[in-house]
Amino acid sequence: MEFRPCIDIHNGKVKQLVGATLAENGARENFVSKQDAAYYARLYQKDGIRGGHVILLDPAGSAHYEADIQQAVKALSAYPGGMQVGGGITPERAPQFLHAGASHVIVTSYVFQDGVIRYDRLKRLAQAVGKERIVLDLSCRKTERGYLVVTDRWRKFTKEAVTYELLEHLSDYADEFLIHAVDVEGKVSGIETELAKMLGGWGKIPVTYAGGVSSFADLDALREYGKGRLHVTIGSALDLFGGSMAYEKVLEYMRRETAQ
Repeated sequence: MEFRPCIDIHNGKVKQLVGATLAENGARENFVSKQDAAYYARLYQKDGIRGGHVILLDPAGSAHYEADIQQAVKALSAYPGGMQVGGGITPERAPQFLHAGASHVIVTSYVFQDGVIRYDRLKRLAQAVGKERIVLDLSCRKTERGYLVVTDRWRKFTKEAVTYELLEHLSDYADEFLIHAVDVEGKVSGIETELAKMLGGWGKIPVTYAGGVSSFADLDALREYGKGRLHVTIGSALDLFGGSMAYEKVLEYMRRETAQ
């Protein structure tokens, strides 16, 4: 299990939001940073933490999207090759971020259209940047049909459930998966153990779990249910973003995990 840090950008500022409220008018803010995105990228670089993600939360074409891009490029340029980037990614836009220093591009909405996977789009993206530079975001919400992938700032349900079969199919087009448990994202209320258990039973390519981590007990649970296979993102619970979990202690926890 590795710690994968995050830099979430909304309205041109580094923030932590309650994830589910992106579907509402006026997303609820847990934290708004006085620092820019490059500050956090340099911190992660200093501590040798790779594979974190920079997420642009405003939709492409919106009034704040260009400001989000400027912040993202600052972070990627500060830590070349150290972080991934997502938010409005298309085959046309992806090279801009890769040239700025992103190791991977993170994609959801471009490849999920009308509730289903558009494999023609996925193949087009893979041709443009290479499978080895694609992270597929399969962020999901629990329903009677299981955990369904959600898109468009987590506002729209798709028909696709996160299953071993889906992970197998999509692993042919991606280097990693990023999966937010949307219903607990930003709530600092504990992890989705059912989702973690399911994801931990797979393990073909790297999977990063995000959502609900509030304590070191949650990290213990994620390690157990994820069988040590899942990487983890901590957002609102981290003291860097106003939470109670000390960043340095998280690094110590992960070093112990690596040493075992």
